[in-house]
Amino acid sequence: MPIKLVIADDHPIVLKGLVQLFATEPDFVVLASCTDGEQTLKALRQEQPDILVLDLGMPRMGGLEVLHHMRKEQMTTRVVILTAALDEDEVLEAIRLGVRGVVLKEMAPQLLLQCLRKVHAGEEWLEKRSVSLALEKLLRRESELQQVAKLLTPREIELLKLVASALSNEEIAQKLYISPGTVKTHLHRIYEKLKLKSRVALTLYAREKGLV
Repeated sequence: MPIKLVIADDHPIVLKGLVQLFATEPDFVVLASCTDGEQTLKALRQEQPDILVLDLGMPRMGGLEVLHHMRKEQMTTRVVILTAALDEDEVLEAIRLGVRGVVLKEMAPQLLLQCLRKVHAGEEWLEKRSVSLALEKLLRRESELQQVAKLLTPREIELLKLVASALSNEEIAQKLYISPGTVKTHLHRIYEKLKLKSRVALTLYAREKGLV
């Protein structure tokens, strides 16, 4: 039985090249090729392929959003990301959402074929450079969060995140089901503990620590 594929990329030249590549390999069959996220989800529901070859940067629903929908609908199709470049946050999110392979477009076509065969066999293929950078960032974030947890209570961390999301005291009060006065009290304690003096400073601190 050939490995059934759906491929998704918003560049027609790339799509055509992939279709031609897989046509030369007897153990692959392309069931659908898609140029946006909505088409991709429709093809996944109809075709139920073994593997989705997915570019993250697509119109009408990006690749990460497609992955979120796949998880929500509990699709069993395995996913390999094929992309020109990945930042650390995208790698982490993709892996969290169950991506089994990551291949950069600059790599040789044979490596993509090798990746798909491994993923179909139940293994993983994660491009070492991108993944290592992502994991380094994840470890840094965890370290930063541990430092914050030593200074602030879980409730104060929650409130800090909301401040960094540009919510007013009244909006925070409504979200946490507390009074605006209680929000002010919490904020005062946070300012004292972190030795900061403004909401802008709190927001910058939260971003530096990976809280938002």
